[in-house]
Amino acid sequence: MRVGHDKSMGLNYFKRFRMEMELAGRDLAWPRLPPGYGLLPWDPSLLDAHAEVKFSSFRDEIDANVFPCFCELSGCRRLMNEISRKPGFLPDATWLAVHHGTDGAQHEYCGTIQGLRDGTGMGSIQNLGIAPLYRGNGVGTCLLFRSLAGFRQAGLDRVFLEVTAENDGAIRLYQRLGFQVVKTVFKAAELACHH
Repeated sequence: MRVGHDKSMGLNYFKRFRMEMELAGRDLAWPRLPPGYGLLPWDPSLLDAHAEVKFSSFRDEIDANVFPCFCELSGCRRLMNEISRKPGFLPDATWLAVHHGTDGAQHEYCGTIQGLRDGTGMGSIQNLGIAPLYRGNGVGTCLLFRSLAGFRQAGLDRVFLEVTAENDGAIRLYQRLGFQVVKTVFKAAELACHH
């Protein structure tokens, strides 16, 4: 939710929720993917694919105004490079969804999620994104569960994410899966994309 505008600096303020989930004792068996879909574990050769999915997932969404890097493919590549080079980057919590064509040979990358261990030892979910054509069929839920299992494999027992308050669908998904809002934060950003 855009909650304010500072004309002197050209900034807008977006309301975001920090949501957290305790992993201990939670069943993290991920649901079955719809037919024709698969998940690929992190590999550096897939960095561009993650960036392209991130771009197609976020460029026309409110988050592109909150995070201007989503407005351009080059910005998404920079972001993926930064994430994958952080000391706390968790390959086991970073996945790419792929949709296989009807002939089995063609495929399209359609979902992405990345995981980090933050400075306090908590898991931090980064940029769960599903390309618009592939939303609504459970791929996002599968990616999220696979990532949560990766956090647990890395020895983490609590994870968090941030979501823009206007993103009702994502908030409902996270709450349904067990995340709870623990804090409201405000992110200042210049509007970069024009929708």
